[in-house]
Amino acid sequence: MTANEKILTKFYTAFANADAATMCECYHPDIQFRDPVFGLLKGNDVCQMWKMLIESSKGNIKIEFSDVKADEYIGATQWIATYNFSKTNRKVVNIIQAQFQFKKGLIIKHSDYFDIWKWSKQALGTTGYLLGWTGFFQNKIHQKALLSLKKYKKTNHAN
Repeated sequence: MTANEKILTKFYTAFANADAATMCECYHPDIQFRDPVFGLLKGNDVCQMWKMLIESSKGNIKIEFSDVKADEYIGATQWIATYNFSKTNRKVVNIIQAQFQFKKGLIIKHSDYFDIWKWSKQALGTTGYLLGWTGFFQNKIHQKALLSLKKYKKTNHAN
């Protein structure tokens, strides 16, 4: 296993154990994260997002990961998050392809790719099925996610 495969394994093992602090140890201070829900996040906002998601799951999130591959500069893995979406309590099984770039033994870029329409159908039911494929609706999902993160950061939990 390469050093960067070890850092990815450490990251996802910590995620599976709801350990956001250890997850964040795997990130370079200049981390850039991107996914279809939050869009682009940088620096401490990335760690705050993971903390918020773990806390909002209340221990009811299952993380599985496989196909960890990494060399000195880039890496990839597949991971699956199974949880009940907090706003609707609907079960979501989200299959995610992740890509990484590394700097000084840490993750500096992390991009998660998944089908947001498939996610919205599971998380939001009929509304997600009917509208989740539209750019307008996907933008609303993005705006709500950023608002949730902004509210979370204002609490004393966001240290």
